[in-house]
Amino acid sequence: MISRRRLLQTALLVGMLPVSMVHAAVRPRFYNPFKVPPLEVGRREGKHLYFDLQIQSGLSEIIPGLQTVTLGINQPFLGVTLRANRDDHVHFKVVNQLSKETTLHWHGMKLPAKEDGGPHQSIAPLGQWESDYKIDQPAATLWYHSHQLHQTGAQVYHGLAGMFIIDDEESQNLNLPSTYGVDDFPVIIQDRDFNADGSLQYLTTMRDRMMGKRGDTLLVNGVINPLLKVETALIRFRLLNGSNARTYQLEFNDQRSFSVIGSDGGLLEQAIEVRSIRLAPAERVEILVDLSDGTMPVLRQRPHDLRFPQREMSMMNRMMGEEQEFDIFQIDARKVVNGPVTLPSQLVSHSMYRDIPIQAERSFSLQMMMNPARFMTQDQFSINGKAMDMNRIDEVVKAGSVEVWKIKNLTMMPHPFHIHNVQFKIIKRRGRIKSHELGFKDTVLVHPNETVHLMIHFPEYRDAVNPYMYHCHILEHEDQGMMGQFVVT
Repeated sequence: MISRRRLLQTALLVGMLPVSMVHAAVRPRFYNPFKVPPLEVGRREGKHLYFDLQIQSGLSEIIPGLQTVTLGINQPFLGVTLRANRDDHVHFKVVNQLSKETTLHWHGMKLPAKEDGGPHQSIAPLGQWESDYKIDQPAATLWYHSHQLHQTGAQVYHGLAGMFIIDDEESQNLNLPSTYGVDDFPVIIQDRDFNADGSLQYLTTMRDRMMGKRGDTLLVNGVINPLLKVETALIRFRLLNGSNARTYQLEFNDQRSFSVIGSDGGLLEQAIEVRSIRLAPAERVEILVDLSDGTMPVLRQRPHDLRFPQREMSMMNRMMGEEQEFDIFQIDARKVVNGPVTLPSQLVSHSMYRDIPIQAERSFSLQMMMNPARFMTQDQFSINGKAMDMNRIDEVVKAGSVEVWKIKNLTMMPHPFHIHNVQFKIIKRRGRIKSHELGFKDTVLVHPNETVHLMIHFPEYRDAVNPYMYHCHILEHEDQGMMGQFVVT
């Protein structure tokens, strides 16, 4: 959905048109059908599942009447939704049909380092990469995206991202909505800017590089102004913040409550009723919405602050666009049959590794320079004073161990911190740990001058050569140095 500021500007222009032109120009706010990405379940041979993926370029009509050059996986823009089961052995053959190097990273997956799809697994132009691993984690909403060194922001911005759903028997026995595209919907939220010719506009100002790229037009699954028509009273939404940098505070325009049932790493232990939820870049949350009232609610982003120091709050909010308000998509539930809706309360149990002693504590300080003269280089963002170096291993971790990582934000803006190959628990942060942060996570938003403590159990994948990444998931910060590497031995 286009921002309210731009909507008001358009309304003023429309008001200056002749009446006959006004009737031709005015249309409903939500006029595009909600797009459900094609579901790809692979070719099954017992427990082995085979996927063929094509990374490609294409043309997409995102703005009505204009063609936009985009990137996608098995389609012109964004990726198809992948779906597999716990204990499946998945085999990916990824063909890069682009004229540039790229990668596909399985975000949130526990897997061997050489299968991770990070910057060390780059795919040459017209080349091919194979990734094989067994899925050994609970049902969850994951995603996959480009992780090309210094190019992740641009490639994700142009479309190299998609959702990856894991199912398991325990979640299926809960009788949650799970029919894809009927009562179970992927919702990939992204913000973009467009030039007058329909092309995507990326990194045109110093602010884009310093704060991360934010756009004034919102897309859901690659579509602006979508309207979702449903006929089932209880709907499950798998929300993914696929934006490069923007953090969202999501709520419905009628202030209805909804149930949070899942986070990055899978289902919560219990459903939690809320009226709004904060979602930083790369975070996922699963929610259940009761639509038995048959109305037409709108999911929206409301203005919010991100706990800046008081003296910088107004300036930083403006620079980051957190004062903007967006309507994201509308739900048409007028055909829903009114009746009682049962919301599950108890979901799954979480293991907290109580029988494994904490074997190490590590500290990571997120840092950035505020020198405009340096914002054309790739080393002004750092972790522990060091910018990303592909030839340097920053940390060595023992397989099977439990560690506490302390993430300290020394900057004036928040950073979503992501760790590959793990699902951690947040055990300490400023204020109360609540909502989806009670679940297993692979990304956490760290506020200015805050230190967040994470408890991490590292899987039994040993590789002294191939590293995993940890980094800020504001993609422009990652591309410019706020990333490090660790190996598990």
